This record gives sequence, structure tokens and C-alpha cells, in this order.
Amino acid sequence: MMMDLYGKVALVTGASSGIGYATARRLAEEGADVVIGYGRQAQPAQDLANSIKQMGQRAMAVQADLGDPDQVVKLADTALAEMGQVDILISNAGRGQQMSLEQLTQEEWDTTMNINVRPAFLLSQRLVPGMRARGWGRIIFVSSVAAFTGGIVGPHYATSKAALLGLTHSLASSLAQYGITVNTVAPALIEQTGMLPGGPEAAQSLIARIPVGRLGTPADVAESILSLVDNSYITNQTLLIDGGMYPH
Repeated sequence: MMMDLYGKVALVTGASSGIGYATARRLAEEGADVVIGYGRQAQPAQDLANSIKQMGQRAMAVQADLGDPDQVVKLADTALAEMGQVDILISNAGRGQQMSLEQLTQEEWDTTMNINVRPAFLLSQRLVPGMRARGWGRIIFVSSVAAFTGGIVGPHYATSKAALLGLTHSLASSLAQYGITVNTVAPALIEQTGMLPGGPEAAQSLIARIPVGRLGTPADVAESILSLVDNSYITNQTLLIDGGMYPH
């Protein structure tokens, strides 16, 4: 993929590992300056920022507890203050504690919603005015195949990931006229993300269910996200990244 993102600034949440890390790095490789949002893993986030700077791009790692709305807003404001603008929002960070309906507490339900849904809304609300003024923007939410199938994590997780689809539909229809596209990616069974259940034996049984015969990688998802960043005609869509498991 060859695109020119020089002069663009991306904010990626959950970028200290997994899908967020791979996406932030690929955006930088295509010329974007990157704000690396992270929760607890400070060293990997800072190491990524340093490696992006070595590419010649601007980068900064910013810690934020996305369960705290004030910190979410501060993350956006810090990005704007330090970088001058944000053109690309990748809302990737999420929480998924596996619980059945019977096990699920109201506290866990609320925490999951607050981390998986609210930051996507708050960051969009804060960053869209600048995108609209410049006539260009890309917003991509990282959902899950669980939004369509219910998944295996639990009703709290599936509901939170489905909520991102509704937010996508609302924002995309109202922002397209300003050159802002809004899309969602919905991965399934991606290794190196902490979302795979069980150990090596469980992984092998999961692979047996995937038509392409392997688990997905963060790079697979990152490349899909980059393709949506590059395309000005695709908006209001959800791209399933699941090795062919769930036709959609």
C-alpha cells in the first residue's frame, strides 16, 4: 500500500500492543505523525514513539484511563495542543472480561460500556470540529465479530461492540459531506491481543474453525484499517476481519 499521509496526525488508542501498536506503526510508515494512547504499558508505548521519531515523524505517548471521561477528553486536548490537529482517529482500546449472563455484575457491565463505547463518542466529539474545518478526516472504530454473533466473551462485550456500529451509522451519515469518513472494523480470533481464550490447545481448535486455516494477526487488521484511511469513498461500513468465518 502506498499512500501519502505526510502532514496528517493520527490518534490511536490502545496503541501500546496488539492491533493498536501495529496500526500506529503502519500509519507512521505511510507518513503520519502519531499520538499513541495507552493505559498501563508505558514502556512499549514510549518505545513505539521513539521508533516513529526515528522514521522522521512526530510521535508522542499519552497515558489515559479511558474509563474516566475527563481523561478521555484530556487525551484529545493534549493531542490537539501538542500536534496542532488530529486528522485520523483510530478508537481501538477495549475491555473484554469473559463472563456469562449469570456471572455478569452491573459494575462489569458499566465498566465495559464506559471503556468500549464512551471514548469513541467523546474523542469523536472533540476531534470532529477540526476535521470538518479542514474538510478531511478519518474515524475508524475497532469493534468485533461479537457485535454480529454474540461471541464468547459475554453479553456486555457483544453489546458494547454492537453499539459502535450504531455510532458509526450516525456519524458517517452526518459527516460525509465534510470529507470525513467513518467506518468500523470487526476482527475475530486475532493473536497477540489477549482476547483469545485458553492456551495452545485451545488455539488449535479455534484454527480448525477458520476457513483460511490460521489465526489473524494485528498486521492483518492494521492493513485493513490503512485501506479505509486511504479510501475517500468508503464510509458507514463495517469490515469483518475473520478469516472467512462469518459471511456478511
